[in-house]
Amino acid sequence: MNTKLQYRTKHKDELLEYLAGRKGEHVTVAEVCDYFRRGERPIGTTTVYRQLERLVDEGLVNKYILDANSPACFEYVGHADQRSGEVCFHCKCERCGKLIHLHCDELKGIAAHLKEDHRFVLDPLRTVFYGLCEECAAQDENS
Repeated sequence: MNTKLQYRTKHKDELLEYLAGRKGEHVTVAEVCDYFRRGERPIGTTTVYRQLERLVDEGLVNKYILDANSPACFEYVGHADQRSGEVCFHCKCERCGKLIHLHCDELKGIAAHLKEDHRFVLDPLRTVFYGLCEECAAQDENS
């Protein structure tokens, strides 16, 4: 956590309110900017980046960088005392780019196996499975 004095601004408060309303969802900077632009309360792209990075430093938001071809995604996780402690993995569609937020007990078993049998600790926040989402796979089946 960043030890610098944190201060609140109107933009930060508006951004926190937006993110808290989408808890458990991934959003990109472009999606955040579009939301505020549509609401006629535009926030500049640079300000959104800066505020999101501060929220990441404060531990209120997780940042996911999946690969060099995708924009970073951000997820509101709230204050430490509000977190459920759930482990989250991710699936990314190689065709449409859809990101799926995955809570799965079976994958927790794989993480435990890797730790116990291979002395390797998996980082679920950075673990991404690549393949095809349901819609893209269905397109292949119908072709």
